[in-house]
Amino acid sequence: GAYLILANLPGADLTGAYLKGAYLMRANLMRADLTGADLTGANLIGANLTGADLTEAKLTEAKLTKAVLTEANLILANLTGADLKGADLTGAYLFRANLTGAVLTGAVLTEANLTGAYRLEPDWITKVLLTEADLKGAILTGATMPDGSIHN
Repeated sequence: GAYLILANLPGADLTGAYLKGAYLMRANLMRADLTGADLTGANLIGANLTGADLTEAKLTEAKLTKAVLTEANLILANLTGADLKGADLTGAYLFRANLTGAVLTGAVLTEANLTGAYRLEPDWITKVLLTEADLKGAILTGATMPDGSIHN
């Protein structure tokens, strides 16, 4: 629940940080290391996460509206229920990321790598690779789709 609005933390080492419910609106976290960080329910609206490492980060229910995640590393990240409306994920790496219930309307995933990205079935056990229908509303030009194909 920390208030870090407009914080300037480029390149910060926040590995494993507990930032659940933190207010990081328009924060500069460019190239920050957030590996394994818990950002559950965090408000990252308009934050700059360009080149940030969010490997295995918990972003469940996080607000990432219009956030910049260009070339961010989201390997194995949990984005369940995250709001990514209008977020820029150009060139982001979402290998095996959990996007169950994520809102991607207007999100830019140009050249992003979604290999193995999935959603959980209603039983919360069965993993299913995301389909183009799951990514409806997102811009996917040149993205590597969860099945390894390249989107035109």
